[in-house]
Amino acid sequence: MAAPDSAVPGAGALRQTGRLFALAATVLALSFRRPFQLRELIQQFWFIASVSILPTALVSIPFGAVISLQVGSLAKQLGAQSLTGGASVLAVVQQASPLIVALLISGAAGSAICADLGSRTIREEMDAMEVMGVSPIQRLVVPRVLACMAVAVLLNGLVSVVGVAGGYFFNVLLQDGTPGAYLASFSALAQLPDLYIGEFKALIFGFIAGVVAAYRGLNPNPGPKGVGDAVNQSVVITFLMLFFVNLVLTAIYLQVVPPKGA
Repeated sequence: MAAPDSAVPGAGALRQTGRLFALAATVLALSFRRPFQLRELIQQFWFIASVSILPTALVSIPFGAVISLQVGSLAKQLGAQSLTGGASVLAVVQQASPLIVALLISGAAGSAICADLGSRTIREEMDAMEVMGVSPIQRLVVPRVLACMAVAVLLNGLVSVVGVAGGYFFNVLLQDGTPGAYLASFSALAQLPDLYIGEFKALIFGFIAGVVAAYRGLNPNPGPKGVGDAVNQSVVITFLMLFFVNLVLTAIYLQVVPPKGA
């Protein structure tokens, strides 16, 4: 006789992980199936963008400045101050920008998505939709996940520009850097695939944030407290997954794409 899940350590977490990946696969499959909820997608895109643009821009300025100041200080100690610009841009475009965007989308928009779906779930709206023959995942989840992905990609470009501009300003103003050397170092270290991996990371991170928020919203504990707990859990789970996936993508990228000049 098989032991119950409660008697097997980690069985519950493993089951939840499997359901999360099953939801992700379902979202991918339904994204290309009609009817496509274009109106819902546009509404969710506008909502996510409206709550994410300003915080993202405000966070990217000090983040880019901190990276530029730290890299500039280290480069000055090593006698390579002329390469500060290229190193700062690589750090912002490859690592900081996609993570900032994903974390803010998860914290601002993902929590709202989770709360909305969770409140619908405890009111049994999802069950009513299934009774009427409407797929809640295709009708509600797919547009929200696609909107998260689209906003993440677009905001990633904004954060990259703002972060690089902030790093340039603080390096030239506070560290007596040379504007020409800062800009010239771009071509010495940076290359076009660095921008591609940043946008790809933003796309994947937006997908993760949307799917995790939707999963916790569809599976809350009973009652309003369960919805609140689901929102907190969705943000924490997303943060953990983002850093792990970022590690994997960075390791693969560094193995596949050689550094410029190597």
